[in-house]
Amino acid sequence: MSANGKPRAEPGAGTLMIQGTTSDAGKSALTTGLCRALLRRGYRVAPFKPQNMALNSAVTPEGGEIGRAQAVQARACGLAPHTDMNPVLLKPNTDLGSQVIIHGRAVGNMNARAYHDYKPRAMAAVLEAHARLAQRYEAVIVEGAGSPAEINLRAGDIANMGFAEAVDCPVILIADIHRGGVFAHLVGTLELLSPSERARVAGFVINRFRGDIGLLQSGLDWLERRTGKPVLGVLPHLHGLYLEAEDSLTARDLPGGEEAGGSRLRIVAPTTPRLSNHTDFDALRLHPGVDFRFVGPSETIPGADLIILPGSKSVGADLAWLRAEGWDRAILRHLRYGGKLLGLCGGFQMLGRAIHDPLGLEGPPGATPGLGLLDFETRLEAEKRLGNVSGTLSLEGARVAGYEIHAGHSGGPALERPACRLEHGPEGALSEDGQILGSYVHGLFDEPEAQAALLRWAGWTQPCRFDIAAASEGGIERLADAVETELDLHRLIELLGLAGRETI
Repeated sequence: MSANGKPRAEPGAGTLMIQGTTSDAGKSALTTGLCRALLRRGYRVAPFKPQNMALNSAVTPEGGEIGRAQAVQARACGLAPHTDMNPVLLKPNTDLGSQVIIHGRAVGNMNARAYHDYKPRAMAAVLEAHARLAQRYEAVIVEGAGSPAEINLRAGDIANMGFAEAVDCPVILIADIHRGGVFAHLVGTLELLSPSERARVAGFVINRFRGDIGLLQSGLDWLERRTGKPVLGVLPHLHGLYLEAEDSLTARDLPGGEEAGGSRLRIVAPTTPRLSNHTDFDALRLHPGVDFRFVGPSETIPGADLIILPGSKSVGADLAWLRAEGWDRAILRHLRYGGKLLGLCGGFQMLGRAIHDPLGLEGPPGATPGLGLLDFETRLEAEKRLGNVSGTLSLEGARVAGYEIHAGHSGGPALERPACRLEHGPEGALSEDGQILGSYVHGLFDEPEAQAALLRWAGWTQPCRFDIAAASEGGIERLADAVETELDLHRLIELLGLAGRETI
């Protein structure tokens, strides 16, 4: 049956949507945990996010670009990621505009007004992708974006209730109690929905609860009486849970300096305004032998063994920000004292003599002087290079695997000393004195062998590796355990129309 009590029409059958009262309410985590819990029961399940706005992206095996959270959710389902799982991806490149990616391919840069006019075409792509998934899988678990109660974004919505109404699927509303005001968030969100939208909200989930659940019970009872909708469960705060972040850095992503041990390798990276794919640093943030710190605007740049310049969606603008913040002077001082410097993707481009943008892909057409630390130049081109890659590092011949997402083509004498030797050929650059390394490969630290070689290059001497893939799998399993023990999973299976169809 549909959310309105009528027979559900295809392709909405087997679809359940997770929406949140706010950003970072737990939509990605609940979607991931539910996907794995259903997989454990033998269901063929796939994740879906109609529209994602994120600078963390992943490359699918067919060479398309999707939000990184959907790649993690695909892993929770035992699947390879596919562009159908996130048909619309918006990658902000200014405060007013984004690069628009449809079915894994960039179609252009648009400001908010232009994208609003484009939304009917985006919605068509969303419905096509969802229909294909619904035909192939028994269950599709959909993650919303932000909040469904953003009044100014309701017209032409494709990310939340607009999608749910189009495919006629039930919705679960999740709220983060750690933020405070959880009952106001849930009731207020419900009140701002239209009657048909309220009708399809099948229940609530409360996320990140700490303490005695008995002290919360009176509030849960009140919520059910006030709304007439059930609380389907309360997820606990999972201390130390690792799950790749969907988008921007939050306070939970920034490790506290008071925990830093003096014997650990010190690594710092700037939080540039258009920093992209910060999941490149997850293996370092979680490594027991590394004191990794993001350095924000107006903060003192600390001494370090290694400075990493991260990826960027607007390299020229982020390079101007670095200069304004004094990073150019700090880097030269760092190198004089023997420190190591690594540039990833956009950060690699910054190391060269110049970045040419004749088409105005990341701002006004023109050229931006680079830091001039390596002898090469980069030209931005309309067609991105997208692909999963593997090979070896020039350092110790260590195995490396990751992915490339970049619009620039780099060339010059510095590339004659490559940082990596990949299946498609030499890649990146390593300075003659061995102090500076640049690469387009995202995930450079994820393979334990490459990670160990890079940390030894930076000065770490202890035989300690951190397996980020194992940490990610452990996080998915913990979320699935919580879903199974704390939520009314039987009711969620009923909402998917799968009750009585367990295969194991």
